[in-house]
Amino acid sequence: MTRKIIIDTDPGQDDAVAILLALASPELDVLGITVVAGNVPLSRTVLNARKILELAGRTDVPIYAGCSRPIRRPLITAEHVHGPTGLDGPSLPEPTVAIQQQHAVDFLIDSLRAAEPGEITLVTLGPLTNVALALIKAPDIAERIQEIVMIFGSFSEAGNITPAADFNNYVDPEASEVVLKSGIPLVMLPMDVTHQCLSTRERLERIRALGNRCAVATADMLTFSEHFDIEKYGWEGAPLHDPCAIAYLLKPELFAGRLVNVEVETASPLTVGMSVVDWWHVTDRPRNAQFMRTVDVPAFYELLTERLARLP
Repeated sequence: MTRKIIIDTDPGQDDAVAILLALASPELDVLGITVVAGNVPLSRTVLNARKILELAGRTDVPIYAGCSRPIRRPLITAEHVHGPTGLDGPSLPEPTVAIQQQHAVDFLIDSLRAAEPGEITLVTLGPLTNVALALIKAPDIAERIQEIVMIFGSFSEAGNITPAADFNNYVDPEASEVVLKSGIPLVMLPMDVTHQCLSTRERLERIRALGNRCAVATADMLTFSEHFDIEKYGWEGAPLHDPCAIAYLLKPELFAGRLVNVEVETASPLTVGMSVVDWWHVTDRPRNAQFMRTVDVPAFYELLTERLARLP
């Protein structure tokens, strides 16, 4: 039986690879892709989502443009990592696939209301603005979501955009707060996990050697984006974030963590966007998230490589 998902994303090279992994996996039925501003402005993230669907030959999957800025703050973007387009690396043609007229927030609400309770899983790869606004506009959808699988947060790895905050949280911490307090079952794939998944040269060359256009484009994208992180961290490869959320849906046994309370800082100028993880259960705050800490890295890259080989 396939699992119905909606992917909320801000492509981004690693978002693009996550989308490709989902489209290559028959276990997942991608009902739609909702796009938010994040890694680059909304006009770019929407264009990038269109390019990825055409690359994969999946123009049947509808794309919905969402929020162009966070709930309260000016937009912070990451061209310094992803390049001016957000998808630098491969040379992809201008897409022909159309964008749906409905706003992403309304698509989320309508889809969840039309489905059976617990039928749809949300996969969030970027800032949580679209999802938070859907919950604010239609609180009744919270109990209809099976779970939200998120690229979110950090415990032992500190921050990657500030000393305290991961990028997705930092861009829209108020949206994160709404989702964290929603009561929806949450699975978090934080930097503690993604920083283990290093796209080494050997792993990228194995993907490139598959020879199909999606695999070659993946190798080109990750080869571009790795330069910034390798220089920053001094590691043998750059961490691969967003595909971890899709890998969790396909093989949850690759990951391990525990149910904890997670909150987000929204006030302090020094630590805004910081995820506060009660790993040792030292407070009585409700345990609202399954927070992953470890991953079987060889099996993760084996899964990614095997699935990319299925695409055009």
